[in-house]
Amino acid sequence: MIHHIPTTTSTNGDLLVMAAAGATEGTWLRADSQTGGRGRMGRIWVSHPGNLYASTLVRLGPGDPAPATLALVAAVSLAEAVGVFAPDLALTIKWPNDLLLDGAKLTGILLERIGDAVIIGMGVNLAHHPDLPDRPATSLAAHGIEVVPALFCETLAEIFARWLARWRGEELEPVRRAWLAKAHPQGTALTVHLGDGDALQGLFAGLNHDGSLSLRLADGTIRAIHAGDVFLI
Repeated sequence: MIHHIPTTTSTNGDLLVMAAAGATEGTWLRADSQTGGRGRMGRIWVSHPGNLYASTLVRLGPGDPAPATLALVAAVSLAEAVGVFAPDLALTIKWPNDLLLDGAKLTGILLERIGDAVIIGMGVNLAHHPDLPDRPATSLAAHGIEVVPALFCETLAEIFARWLARWRGEELEPVRRAWLAKAHPQGTALTVHLGDGDALQGLFAGLNHDGSLSLRLADGTIRAIHAGDVFLI
Protein backbone atom coordinates (compact mmCIF):
# COMPACT_ATOMS: atom_id res chain seq x y z
CA MET A 1 0.00 0.00 0.00
CA ILE A 2 1.28 3.47 -0.91
CA HIS A 3 0.40 6.21 1.58
CA HIS A 4 0.65 9.79 0.36
CA ILE A 5 1.15 12.98 2.36
CA PRO A 6 1.69 16.52 1.00
CA THR A 7 4.77 17.31 3.10
CA THR A 8 6.83 15.87 5.93
CA THR A 9 10.22 16.22 7.53
CA SER A 10 11.39 12.87 6.15
CA THR A 11 9.55 9.87 4.72
CA ASN A 12 12.22 7.63 6.27
CA GLY A 13 11.66 9.21 9.66
CA ASP A 14 7.89 8.76 9.42
CA LEU A 15 8.19 5.15 8.29
CA LEU A 16 10.60 4.36 11.14
CA VAL A 17 7.83 5.44 13.52
CA MET A 18 5.27 3.40 11.57
CA ALA A 19 7.57 0.36 11.65
CA ALA A 20 7.91 0.63 15.44
CA ALA A 21 4.10 0.71 15.63
CA GLY A 22 3.82 -2.51 13.62
CA ALA A 23 3.56 -1.44 9.97
CA THR A 24 3.87 -4.41 7.64
CA GLU A 25 6.31 -5.15 4.86
CA GLY A 26 5.31 -3.56 1.59
CA THR A 27 4.14 -0.32 3.21
CA TRP A 28 5.19 2.73 1.17
CA LEU A 29 5.08 6.39 2.12
CA ARG A 30 5.38 9.13 -0.51
CA ALA A 31 5.54 12.87 0.10
CA ASP A 32 5.30 15.76 -2.33
CA SER A 33 8.08 17.53 -0.43
CA GLN A 34 10.34 17.07 2.60
CA THR A 35 11.68 19.71 4.95
CA GLY A 36 14.50 17.54 6.34
CA GLY A 37 15.35 14.95 3.72
CA ARG A 38 18.56 13.00 4.36
CA GLY A 39 21.06 11.22 2.16
CA ARG A 40 24.01 8.95 2.81
CA MET A 41 26.91 10.20 4.93
CA GLY A 42 24.55 12.69 6.64
CA ARG A 43 24.02 14.78 3.51
CA ILE A 44 20.93 16.94 3.10
CA TRP A 45 18.62 15.77 0.31
CA VAL A 46 17.09 18.87 -1.28
CA SER A 47 13.36 18.22 -1.74
CA HIS A 48 11.75 20.32 -4.45
CA PRO A 49 8.11 19.49 -5.32
CA GLY A 50 7.81 17.43 -8.49
CA ASN A 51 10.48 14.88 -7.58
CA LEU A 52 10.00 11.49 -5.95
CA TYR A 53 10.42 11.23 -2.18
CA ALA A 54 9.35 7.79 -1.01
CA SER A 55 10.25 5.12 1.51
CA THR A 56 9.30 1.49 1.89
CA LEU A 57 9.53 -1.11 4.64
CA VAL A 58 11.13 -4.56 4.56
CA ARG A 59 10.75 -6.95 7.49
CA LEU A 60 13.81 -9.18 7.83
CA GLY A 61 13.24 -12.90 8.25
CA PRO A 62 15.38 -15.96 9.02
CA GLY A 63 17.61 -16.88 6.09
CA ASP A 64 17.35 -13.50 4.34
CA PRO A 65 20.54 -12.19 2.72
CA ALA A 66 22.51 -9.50 4.55
CA PRO A 67 20.31 -6.43 5.16
CA ALA A 68 22.89 -4.08 3.62
CA THR A 69 22.41 -5.79 0.25
CA LEU A 70 18.90 -4.30 0.09
CA ALA A 71 20.75 -1.23 -1.23
CA LEU A 72 21.53 -3.27 -4.35
CA VAL A 73 17.89 -4.37 -4.62
CA ALA A 74 16.82 -0.74 -4.47
CA ALA A 75 19.40 0.27 -7.08
CA VAL A 76 18.37 -2.32 -9.67
CA SER A 77 14.70 -1.57 -8.99
CA LEU A 78 15.21 2.15 -9.55
CA ALA A 79 17.19 1.50 -12.73
CA GLU A 80 14.40 -0.67 -14.09
CA ALA A 81 11.73 1.85 -13.11
CA VAL A 82 13.56 4.72 -14.81
CA GLY A 83 13.95 2.50 -17.86
CA VAL A 84 10.17 2.11 -18.09
CA PHE A 85 9.78 5.85 -18.68
CA ALA A 86 13.12 6.58 -20.36
CA PRO A 87 14.21 3.41 -22.20
CA ASP A 88 16.71 5.22 -24.41
CA LEU A 89 18.70 6.97 -21.68
CA ALA A 90 22.12 5.59 -20.72
CA LEU A 91 21.95 4.78 -17.02
CA THR A 92 24.76 3.42 -14.87
CA ILE A 93 24.90 2.35 -11.23
CA LYS A 94 27.77 3.52 -9.03
CA TRP A 95 28.45 1.49 -5.90
CA PRO A 96 26.55 0.91 -3.85
CA ASN A 97 23.34 2.42 -5.15
CA ASP A 98 23.69 5.75 -6.95
CA LEU A 99 21.97 5.86 -10.32
CA LEU A 100 23.85 8.08 -12.77
CA LEU A 101 22.62 9.56 -16.04
CA ASP A 102 25.46 10.69 -18.30
CA GLY A 103 27.67 10.61 -15.22
CA ALA A 104 25.39 12.88 -13.16
CA LYS A 105 23.50 11.84 -10.03
CA LEU A 106 19.82 11.09 -10.68
CA THR A 107 18.75 9.20 -7.56
CA GLY A 108 19.58 8.71 -3.90
CA ILE A 109 18.95 5.78 -1.57
CA LEU A 110 19.14 5.68 2.22
CA LEU A 111 18.76 2.55 4.37
CA GLU A 112 17.90 2.76 8.08
CA ARG A 113 17.00 -0.02 10.49
CA ILE A 114 14.88 -0.44 13.59
CA GLY A 115 14.64 -3.98 14.99
CA ASP A 116 13.73 -6.37 12.18
CA ALA A 117 12.57 -3.52 9.94
CA VAL A 118 14.71 -1.94 7.23
CA ILE A 119 13.45 1.37 5.87
CA ILE A 120 14.60 2.14 2.34
CA GLY A 121 14.25 5.75 1.28
CA MET A 122 14.44 6.54 -2.43
CA GLY A 123 14.65 9.96 -4.02
CA VAL A 124 14.55 10.55 -7.76
CA ASN A 125 15.15 13.85 -9.54
CA LEU A 126 12.13 13.75 -11.83
CA ALA A 127 11.46 17.46 -12.39
CA HIS A 128 14.35 19.26 -10.66
CA HIS A 129 17.97 18.67 -9.69
CA PRO A 130 20.20 20.52 -7.22
CA ASP A 131 23.58 22.11 -7.78
CA LEU A 132 25.79 19.87 -5.65
CA PRO A 133 29.20 21.06 -4.45
CA ASP A 134 31.02 17.78 -4.96
CA ARG A 135 29.35 16.05 -7.94
CA PRO A 136 27.12 16.79 -10.92
CA ALA A 137 23.39 16.11 -10.72
CA THR A 138 20.61 15.85 -13.28
CA SER A 139 16.89 15.12 -13.64
CA LEU A 140 14.67 13.30 -16.08
CA ALA A 141 13.08 16.64 -17.02
CA ALA A 142 16.51 17.92 -18.06
CA HIS A 143 16.52 15.10 -20.62
CA GLY A 144 13.03 15.83 -21.89
CA ILE A 145 11.25 13.12 -19.85
CA GLU A 146 8.16 14.16 -17.86
CA VAL A 147 6.91 11.75 -15.18
CA VAL A 148 4.55 12.50 -12.32
CA PRO A 149 5.78 11.20 -8.94
CA ALA A 150 2.63 9.18 -8.16
CA LEU A 151 2.91 7.13 -11.35
CA PHE A 152 6.65 6.63 -10.92
CA CYS A 153 6.12 5.44 -7.34
CA GLU A 154 3.45 2.93 -8.37
CA THR A 155 5.76 1.53 -11.03
CA LEU A 156 8.71 1.42 -8.64
CA ALA A 157 6.70 -0.35 -5.93
CA GLU A 158 5.71 -3.13 -8.34
CA ILE A 159 9.26 -3.58 -9.59
CA PHE A 160 10.77 -3.48 -6.10
CA ALA A 161 8.35 -6.18 -4.90
CA ARG A 162 9.52 -8.48 -7.70
CA TRP A 163 13.21 -7.91 -6.96
CA LEU A 164 12.63 -8.29 -3.21
CA ALA A 165 11.02 -11.68 -3.85
CA ARG A 166 14.04 -12.77 -5.89
CA TRP A 167 16.46 -11.46 -3.23
CA ARG A 168 14.62 -13.50 -0.62
CA GLY A 169 13.92 -16.62 -2.71
CA GLU A 170 17.08 -16.86 -4.85
CA GLU A 171 19.50 -14.98 -2.57
CA LEU A 172 21.78 -12.23 -3.82
CA GLU A 173 23.18 -13.61 -7.08
CA PRO A 174 20.36 -12.53 -9.47
CA VAL A 175 20.45 -9.04 -7.96
CA ARG A 176 24.24 -8.96 -8.23
CA ARG A 177 24.11 -9.90 -11.94
CA ALA A 178 21.49 -7.23 -12.67
CA TRP A 179 23.54 -4.66 -10.76
CA LEU A 180 26.69 -5.49 -12.72
CA ALA A 181 24.79 -5.27 -16.00
CA LYS A 182 24.09 -1.59 -15.21
CA ALA A 183 27.42 -0.75 -13.58
CA HIS A 184 30.18 1.33 -15.16
CA PRO A 185 32.74 -0.87 -16.97
CA GLN A 186 35.37 -2.83 -15.10
CA GLY A 187 38.60 -0.86 -15.10
CA THR A 188 36.84 2.43 -14.39
CA ALA A 189 39.04 4.61 -12.16
CA LEU A 190 37.52 5.27 -8.72
CA THR A 191 38.28 7.16 -5.56
CA VAL A 192 36.79 5.71 -2.38
CA HIS A 193 36.50 7.89 0.71
CA LEU A 194 36.45 5.57 3.69
CA GLY A 195 34.60 6.23 6.91
CA ASP A 196 37.83 6.83 8.83
CA GLY A 197 38.76 9.80 6.65
CA ASP A 198 41.22 7.90 4.47
CA ALA A 199 40.83 7.60 0.70
CA LEU A 200 41.81 4.91 -1.77
CA GLN A 201 42.25 5.11 -5.52
CA GLY A 202 41.96 2.12 -7.78
CA LEU A 203 40.12 0.46 -10.62
CA PHE A 204 36.63 -1.02 -10.47
CA ALA A 205 37.07 -4.81 -10.43
CA GLY A 206 33.46 -5.89 -10.04
CA LEU A 207 31.07 -6.74 -7.26
CA ASN A 208 31.87 -9.46 -4.76
CA HIS A 209 29.35 -12.17 -3.96
CA ASP A 210 28.49 -10.48 -0.66
CA GLY A 211 27.73 -7.19 -2.45
CA SER A 212 30.96 -5.42 -1.50
CA LEU A 213 32.91 -3.39 -4.05
CA SER A 214 36.03 -5.00 -5.52
CA LEU A 215 38.76 -2.37 -6.00
CA ARG A 216 42.06 -3.12 -7.72
CA LEU A 217 44.82 -1.01 -6.16
CA ALA A 218 47.93 0.30 -7.93
CA ASP A 219 50.04 -2.63 -6.69
CA GLY A 220 47.60 -5.11 -8.19
CA THR A 221 46.02 -6.24 -4.95
CA ILE A 222 42.25 -6.43 -4.64
CA ARG A 223 40.53 -4.64 -1.76
CA ALA A 224 36.94 -5.41 -0.75
CA ILE A 225 35.11 -2.20 0.16
CA HIS A 226 32.16 -2.70 2.51
CA ALA A 227 31.52 0.97 3.32
CA GLY A 228 32.61 4.22 1.73
CA ASP A 229 31.76 7.06 -0.63
CA VAL A 230 32.72 6.36 -4.23
CA PHE A 231 33.61 8.94 -6.89
CA LEU A 232 34.39 8.36 -10.55
CA ILE A 233 37.76 9.83 -11.52
